[in-house]
Amino acid sequence: MVPATTLDGLELVSEHGCFGGVQRFYRHASREIGLPMRFALFLPKQALAGEAVPLLIFLAGLTCTEETFTMKAGAQRAAAAHGLALLMPDTSPRGAGVIGEADHWDFGVGAGFYLDATQPPWAGHWRMESHLLRELIPAVVAQCGLDGTRLGISGHSMGGHGALTLALRHPGRFASVSAFAPICAPTQCPWGHKAFTGYLGQDKSTWGDHDASVLMARQDGAPYPEGILIDQGLADKFLAEQLHPDAFEAACASVGQPLTLRRHTGYDHGYYFIASVVDDHVAHHARALRAPST
Repeated sequence: MVPATTLDGLELVSEHGCFGGVQRFYRHASREIGLPMRFALFLPKQALAGEAVPLLIFLAGLTCTEETFTMKAGAQRAAAAHGLALLMPDTSPRGAGVIGEADHWDFGVGAGFYLDATQPPWAGHWRMESHLLRELIPAVVAQCGLDGTRLGISGHSMGGHGALTLALRHPGRFASVSAFAPICAPTQCPWGHKAFTGYLGQDKSTWGDHDASVLMARQDGAPYPEGILIDQGLADKFLAEQLHPDAFEAACASVGQPLTLRRHTGYDHGYYFIASVVDDHVAHHARALRAPST
């Protein structure tokens, strides 16, 4: 399928001046999802002046929307300083009318997990991987005049899983990757078992294709030689049972992938933690994307 370069029914919901640039919120009709979808986009002043700036994509976690990182993380200040655009998609299809959609997750609406479901009733609309890679990112790059050769990807929790797996599943698509408290080994945790059983089915041989630790261990060498950055709070109540950063750390070591895994005493799973380290992540991507500071 040829990536879309336009978004059907694109509607600008709101626009706000922000650190010399603009923070926008959009709604559009998604061809891949088959439902209306939303996203947020920060454009620095360089992009408004017509410069093809790099783009950093942030994928949010369970219970979140396109507004969560946009409003709570405070990433726009650093993005403006480094001349980066920020794209914050919604996490999941909404309003599909699928039985169990509203309670499929302990944490809320059926979360997308940034993959394409293959099992009914989810396969019809739960196509977040295709929505992002084939539709949303190419269209935003084209319509806003951004530099599609300089893409970075990051995310939190379920979105950290998405950032790591999409970066590994699509070699060459992203130049940089980072994550905040990611689900690093979903084949080994309850959240992953629940998602993969529902979306991919009982055949566990297919699950590893969406597990960052498994995907990294399959590499012949370091896919991101300039390094991957992960921050993890040690007071995170999900750390032991759900996140398993040690598994990803071991996989990186096995293939020679440089990894900076920072463990922070006293920090939990929430946005106070993310806001405390987000500037480092923006700088990590700016260095990899060769974005000049202003």
